[in-house]
Amino acid sequence: MKRSNKLIALFLVFTLGVAVIAAGCGSAATTAAPAATTAAAAGAETTAAAAGETLKVGIAMPTKSSARWIADGDNMVKVLQSLGYETDLQYAEDVIENQVSQIENMITTGANALVIAAIDGEALGQVLTKANEAGIPVVAYDRLIRGSEFVSYYATFDNFKVGVQQATTLVKGLKLDAGEKGPFNIELFAGSPDDNNAYFFFDGAMSVLQPYIDSGVLVVKSGQTEFDQVATLRWDGATAQARMDNILTSTYSKDVTVDAVLSPYDGISIGIISALKSAGYFGSGKRPLVSGQDAEAPSVKSIIAGEQYSTIFKDTRELAKKAASMIDAVLKGTEPEVNDTKTYDNGVKVVPSYLLEPVAVDITNYQAALIDSGYYTEADLK
Repeated sequence: MKRSNKLIALFLVFTLGVAVIAAGCGSAATTAAPAATTAAAAGAETTAAAAGETLKVGIAMPTKSSARWIADGDNMVKVLQSLGYETDLQYAEDVIENQVSQIENMITTGANALVIAAIDGEALGQVLTKANEAGIPVVAYDRLIRGSEFVSYYATFDNFKVGVQQATTLVKGLKLDAGEKGPFNIELFAGSPDDNNAYFFFDGAMSVLQPYIDSGVLVVKSGQTEFDQVATLRWDGATAQARMDNILTSTYSKDVTVDAVLSPYDGISIGIISALKSAGYFGSGKRPLVSGQDAEAPSVKSIIAGEQYSTIFKDTRELAKKAASMIDAVLKGTEPEVNDTKTYDNGVKVVPSYLLEPVAVDITNYQAALIDSGYYTEADLK
């Protein structure tokens, strides 16, 4: 940064400090951003906005291979444009270098703010430093960005609760909550180790399942129970399918069968179900209970067909609105609404967050949760 820019930044930080002292304490539901990121937002607000220019928001999404991320991107564009912002939406197809390059390009071409759903939560430190030097605030979208102080806010769902709900659907499906003693055979899958959310999902699920495993009501026949053993890089369905194939071949037989599978994501669930079908499950055979997440159309269709047992609905329309409202507030020099200032420590700071509520979905409530809410039409699920 040139010397003149540094002086401007110092002036903005000083000005903000005076304003905060004058204003007094804020609401308990909100928190002040670090001086560096607040100064960045103030800089954007006092330049382009004050000059009457249309501000631009860069939106970095991980991949189009998941219908969920396509919906997220489309919803972000729709909401931000309705608020009067120009948008630049980019997908990196799960290639970290692509995402870094795309964000760098957004910075160079004049983005006033960034919304980032990171491919690798550990890989964006340098590019976020560049964003801060350019006076650009950053909102992490559904995936926490780790190792950087320059993450202004985080919009996501209650990720620990997602895991709790996934496991609870299996507990109810096996009737463990009604006193069934089994033993039942269960296998465990987790998400990508480079995604901070994957640990929350797994920990939430295991908080429910571990007591049943400890008592012998649930048995993990493969012996694979640690996160490092069950993680699925990049949330890849083919990787999950191959691992399930190996588990079935090495551990199970006609007489020893799988009763349930903890799956953290619908794309992984589809891979697991494909492996189970190849091994003779479903059809006229046994139907293990398989969980999921994101309520993607193929998995909802699978639930309707009696294959996948459950999924977790995370309404991306509401998440887009929340992330957009955070961007809107920051660029207007105000504090976004948050409801969590303790949970999401990215290794450098606790990132002020807003956590939305997930909804467990199965055959009994998919109509109300997904169709009646307008998320899907009947035709989408045919």
